[in-house]
Amino acid sequence: MDALTVRPIAGAIGAEIDGLDLARGLPDAAARAALRAAWLRHQVIVLRDQHLDPAAFLAFARTLGEPVEYPFVRGIDGFPEIIAVTKLEHETTNFGGIWHADTTYLPRPPMATMLIAREVPPAGGDTLFASQYAAYEALSPGLRATLDGLRAVSSSAKADVSRTREDRMRSSGQSDAPAELQAEHPVVRTHPETGRRALYVNVAHTLRFAGWTEAESAPLLAFLHQHQVRPEFTCRVSWRPGTIALWDNRCTLHNPVNDYHGYRRVMHRVTLAGDVPA
Repeated sequence: MDALTVRPIAGAIGAEIDGLDLARGLPDAAARAALRAAWLRHQVIVLRDQHLDPAAFLAFARTLGEPVEYPFVRGIDGFPEIIAVTKLEHETTNFGGIWHADTTYLPRPPMATMLIAREVPPAGGDTLFASQYAAYEALSPGLRATLDGLRAVSSSAKADVSRTREDRMRSSGQSDAPAELQAEHPVVRTHPETGRRALYVNVAHTLRFAGWTEAESAPLLAFLHQHQVRPEFTCRVSWRPGTIALWDNRCTLHNPVNDYHGYRRVMHRVTLAGDVPA
């Protein structure tokens, strides 16, 4: 634990962790506690030069939570909890290429998501992250009071995000994947571990406020979607093979930047089971 070094990436969110070599073994209890404390504080943590096969990657994920399967894409061979997040040389649309929190259309969205980079383009392909603690805390007291009493409906079928899944669905889609999943959650959720309040809507999945029409919801949602990714709430993570990023899906948004046409980018992803947002 004493060997771990935490270096913040930006003021609101993100940190790189040095001093852990997962190829030499899983972290002990003290190191796991230190990692979790850094993750809860910084919301996104990045570990470099971790060259792990799928079994070792999944074993590390299990030290932090319970891996769960993604509902729309099959896992890689032998590892149903690990999906390949891939953009090939001929493709122009990337997987999940829009600001979002993962699968908020589920009744129990994941606690966390973990990616490991396998192949990366020579330049580009970074991922942006935005702190939803910072987004909520920067709102006026009046708007916070209004949002605190609202719930929102999320859908898996919003056009922009479903389009980013099309290539992967054709090549490795789940044969029994539902056409649409919907769930209703608080617009502002309380983090079950830190007790902090976070804005919990996103442009990829949030359809409307519960009890409101989509037309009535649109102006306020448009303001929130613009507000919640203000530059001062964000950090940017660049990738190289062996980079692992772990982010807290309960209080962050992320957006993979689609700026590397003509090159391949391959990541492996694990999501960790969460609770019912409250």
